Amino acid sequence: MRRTTAFLAAGTLAACSPSQSSTSDPAPVSPSHIISVENFPAKHVLDRNLSIYLPPGYAESDRHYPVIYAQDGQNLFEPGFSYAGDAWEVDEAMDRLIGEGRIEPAIVVGIWNSPQRRRDYAPQSIVEALPAPERALVFETTDATPLADAYTDFIVLELKPYIDATFRTRPDATSTSLMGSSMGGLISLYTLSRHPDDFGQFAALSTHWPIRVSGTLVGDEAARWQDMLIPYWRTFIRQAPFDPSRHRIWMDHGSINLDALYAPYQEAIDPVMQVHGFVENEQFVSRVYPGADHNEAAWQARIDEVLIFLLGEEG
Repeated sequence: MRRTTAFLAAGTLAACSPSQSSTSDPAPVSPSHIISVENFPAKHVLDRNLSIYLPPGYAESDRHYPVIYAQDGQNLFEPGFSYAGDAWEVDEAMDRLIGEGRIEPAIVVGIWNSPQRRRDYAPQSIVEALPAPERALVFETTDATPLADAYTDFIVLELKPYIDATFRTRPDATSTSLMGSSMGGLISLYTLSRHPDDFGQFAALSTHWPIRVSGTLVGDEAARWQDMLIPYWRTFIRQAPFDPSRHRIWMDHGSINLDALYAPYQEAIDPVMQVHGFVENEQFVSRVYPGADHNEAAWQARIDEVLIFLLGEEG
C-alpha cells in the first residue's frame, strides 16, 4: 500500500486542514498515512509513543471521524516494531474495508505499551480484591502497585482531549471505541467500566481472563486459579455499568496454546452479559475461532470482522 509516515511533536497540532485547489478538477484522494508521536507526556502513567492512522482523503476533507483507541499500538501497523515481527496490519484492513464501503472511515490511535505493561493493563479492582498471596502472583512480586486506574484516566483525561484537539474527530461516546488483545483486551473492558460515558464500544480479542502470565497454563494450578477467579469476574461484569442501549461489546478467543484457557471464563461471563440485557450477535458478540493461536497473526486474520463490528457497515 502507499503510505507516508509523519512525525508530530507531542503538544503540537497536525497539519490537518483541507487542501485547496486552484482548478475545478477534483483533487485525487490522498492515501492513508501514519503519524508518529514520540514520548507523549503523561501525568498518570509513563510517557509512551503513539501511532495514529488517518484514513484516505483526510488531508483534503473537512469531515470529522470516529476514533478507535487501540492498546499495544506498536503491534498494529509496522512489523518492524511489533512483537515477534508480525503486525495486525490494521492500516491495510482499514484501507480495504473503507474502499469496499463496509466501514466508515475512522482514525485509529495506537497507544504503545510501556515497560509497566502488566501493571497498566491488569484490571485494578480485580487484582486488589484477590487474597494477598494470589495478588502477588499476578505481578510475580509482592511490591508492585496496580496502575490500571491511572492508565484509564490517562486515556480519558490526557490522551483523548489531545486527539480531539489535534485531529478532526467526533468526540461523542457513540463514535469512540476501544480495542485490544490479551491483557490489552482486559484494559479495554476495564476502561469502559470506569468511563462508560466516554466510549460506545470495545473489542477484546483473546481476552486474557486469567490475568496471570506464569503458572496458569498447566494442570491443577490452572484449574485452581480458574475456580478462584471466575466468581470475581462474574461479579465485576454484573456490577459494571454496561448498558445495551449505548454500548456494544465484542469478546473472542481462539482454542490453542494460551487461548485454550479462555473458554471456561467466557462461558461463565456470557450469561451475565445477557442479564444486563445484551442480545448476542447484536449489541454483544462472543466468538470462538477454532484453531486460532494467541498471537498477532491470529488477530490479523480476524481484524476485518472486529473493525466491521466497531465501525459499522455502510451501504
